[in-house]
Amino acid sequence: MTQTKFLRVLYAPAALLLILALAATANAQTWKVDPDHSAAHFSIRHMMIAQVRGMFPAVTGTIDFDQDKPTAFDITIDVNSIDTGVEARDAHLKSGDFFAAESHPTMTFKSTRVLPADNGFSVAGILTIKGTPREVQLNLTGLNDPRVDPWGNTRRGATALFSIDRRDYGVDWNAPLDGGGFMVGNTVNIAVDLEAIQPK
Repeated sequence: MTQTKFLRVLYAPAALLLILALAATANAQTWKVDPDHSAAHFSIRHMMIAQVRGMFPAVTGTIDFDQDKPTAFDITIDVNSIDTGVEARDAHLKSGDFFAAESHPTMTFKSTRVLPADNGFSVAGILTIKGTPREVQLNLTGLNDPRVDPWGNTRRGATALFSIDRRDYGVDWNAPLDGGGFMVGNTVNIAVDLEAIQPK
């Protein structure tokens, strides 16, 4: 075999891998979460009789896509943005009894696995609250219907649903009730609404 033919044989696989890598890069994009149209909502039982609802309207982050499929989520929530409609309650929730917002001003979620599911995607990842990381599983719908806004931005929307036990994150303040039971439930139901913008 001549040296030229040998070099062709040697470099052909490398060239093919380079082409495939460039094609994959061309199809991969990182979309930015729009904080003006995203929020994390939650509900928790109060005095074992009713659900109290609230939200964190300050949500930022990114969603990675490959060929229109989500591959990774990196989300940050501003704890100080909490809003339950009652200022005194919000102040208590920001205190050390609950979120300790002064020392832990953000909550984060970083995905570790994104898989197709019957109605959307199953997303596993690490949710960190009050400095404590725990793995959670999200059921996510949406991201399959891109729309162009009046300013030429392409957007996708999604909703992620999951539940946690707040005690797993050290958010464990409570008070006993006369006759049994506690003031605050332990299971928190969460719905995160995300709207992301495609890079131009």
